Amino acid sequence: MGLIFSKLWSFFCNQEHKVIIVGLDNAGKTTILYQFLMNEVVHTSPTIGSNVEEIVVKKSHFLMWDIGGQESLRSSWNTYYSNTEFIILVVDSTDRERLAISKEELYRMLAHEDLRKAAVLIFANKQDMKGCMSAAEISKYLTLSSIKDHPWHIQSCCALTGEGLCQGLEWMTSSAGLR
Repeated sequence: MGLIFSKLWSFFCNQEHKVIIVGLDNAGKTTILYQFLMNEVVHTSPTIGSNVEEIVVKKSHFLMWDIGGQESLRSSWNTYYSNTEFIILVVDSTDRERLAISKEELYRMLAHEDLRKAAVLIFANKQDMKGCMSAAEISKYLTLSSIKDHPWHIQSCCALTGEGLCQGLEWMTSSAGLR
């Protein structure tokens, strides 16, 4: 009996979770993806389409889809929504002028039927830059406290150094255990 339970537990603990990484162009999505994968900075160019990688954290498998954030590509984000369990929204904490666009995109995603059960992790990226907005400022501007039907977490980070990324993954891992 113990062996059967152990096999079942192993099966469910090794479940794969689909993650989409979205945000405006130049927010740091691809840099974050490859920090997760290789723990190093990789020279990137603007993503046309998507990059996909599998990340394993504490027996949780995350299939991460990094989706291009240029204005011309955002209308196709919804083609990636099916079976998504986690949304990672990467916000450039120095880009005050386009924060309203990030907010519009966030709420457009949250209203989509395919994402009704998705949890949301917001990375407030580029915290190493002078004059950047804090995670609290971004949270307030995005009115995250009004999101009641999706679990969410905002995390300060710096994609170049990896600072804050592990905390975001920890939140996702703990959320995956509850789903």
